[in-house]
Amino acid sequence: MSSSPLKQMMLHPFPKEADGIPSPKQFTYPFCYTPHPLCKIAAKEVIEHCYNTPEMRPTEGKMFGVLVVEYEGSRYYLRAFSGIYNGSYHHEGFVPPVYDLQNGYFKEEEKSIVELTEKIKQSDDEEEKVTLKAIRKEKSNALLMWTFRQFRMLNANKETKDLIEIFENVKSPFSEEEYIEYKTGRTPDKPKANIGIPPGGTGECCAPKLLQYAYLHNLKPLSMAEFWVGPSKQNDMRVEGNFYPSCQHKCFPLLTYMMQGLDVEENPLFARVREKLKQVRFIYEDDDLIVVYKPSGLLSVPNRDLKEQSLSAYLLTINPEYRLVHRLDMDTSGLLLVAKNAAVCRDLQMQFYKHEIKKKYIAILEPSDPSQANAKPESGDISLPLSRNPFDSPRQVVNYQYGKPSLTHYILKGDNRVELYPETGRTHQLRIHCAHPDGLGRPIKGDILYGTPSDRLYLHAESIGFRHPTTGEWMSFTEEEI
Repeated sequence: MSSSPLKQMMLHPFPKEADGIPSPKQFTYPFCYTPHPLCKIAAKEVIEHCYNTPEMRPTEGKMFGVLVVEYEGSRYYLRAFSGIYNGSYHHEGFVPPVYDLQNGYFKEEEKSIVELTEKIKQSDDEEEKVTLKAIRKEKSNALLMWTFRQFRMLNANKETKDLIEIFENVKSPFSEEEYIEYKTGRTPDKPKANIGIPPGGTGECCAPKLLQYAYLHNLKPLSMAEFWVGPSKQNDMRVEGNFYPSCQHKCFPLLTYMMQGLDVEENPLFARVREKLKQVRFIYEDDDLIVVYKPSGLLSVPNRDLKEQSLSAYLLTINPEYRLVHRLDMDTSGLLLVAKNAAVCRDLQMQFYKHEIKKKYIAILEPSDPSQANAKPESGDISLPLSRNPFDSPRQVVNYQYGKPSLTHYILKGDNRVELYPETGRTHQLRIHCAHPDGLGRPIKGDILYGTPSDRLYLHAESIGFRHPTTGEWMSFTEEEI
């Protein structure tokens, strides 16, 4: 193969087992995908390389990525890691950063900002502190904007834009520093989203690094996947070797731009949801309400990508007055209440608010680890403070400093089956209560966020009991599935 030494170092050949595997017809939709077999082979080799190479051996968990490319009629793969790994932006055989922040102007300015922080800590003069903080904020903002301008991103149409141009009309979340300052009470104002300012770290994830390198060296992207290597970060519940979608807040606007000119597959959720809508059925109906069954894989309410393909949108096509009283996660199946008018909706929502409605969920857990020393009691309560992760939606985290309380009663039924009775209704509460070490320590089978993928998430809202808003009669419904 005729190529530069740099290309020879970054292009990794596939083993013989990949010879009979056809290339994908379209490029990966990176925000919801099943990894292509070629990506699985490449990821396996990357993980083995990390554990067999001293400077790559995981000391922390990190997201890695592979990009299958075509060059001069042959297939290879590129490999990358997000941000800094083991103290460096550069490791042999991994694509370089889009822009190296470890040298030059950035490091000098960063050093001066650190020095200002030290002066603020050491000063006893409040007026001087206010002045120094204002100077530090101005320098930090200027450095951030300068950094965004250095990331000159390409797309498949050979166009170039910097991050400021790409995020010109994009609503981005507040910074992690602003979030911590608000949560710790150092500032009374809740941080607000920014328009036109990229989140910190944008362009440093492995997916944009891979595409940037491919475009710079005239490599044809075929398929891409991202996966976790090393231990899970505290309360993050990542599983080594599992594949994950690209992040929403940094990578969705950026990759949407960078994939322009590629033949990208349709979001797999579109076809999946169309099929799931056919499985919706009414368990009970009267003049006031409906008890409806929602299959796993169907949104309760619309999101950004699926504005019209949700249970709520489907119900509105039947009658514009119908309203979902509560929700289930997209991947959770089970029973939901639908109000046929506003008065019934208010009554049922008040029952939820007063914890009068009784719900039972069934979950199938991943097999227990025989080496696990601390077996959980057959029944008990799980109480964990939960918080959304504003920097990695839709994931939630256990946060003992800022999280909101959540409570679930559980009863183990055999080796892997558990009944769950939530007393609160936090996002992903049951999934985290099962997966987290301070909960059951066993993810629900098929949990793509906190465990290991399967054919579905094995969590089912099996029964619901409530007082009928009009008759006052206590009603209870059960729909067994898993």
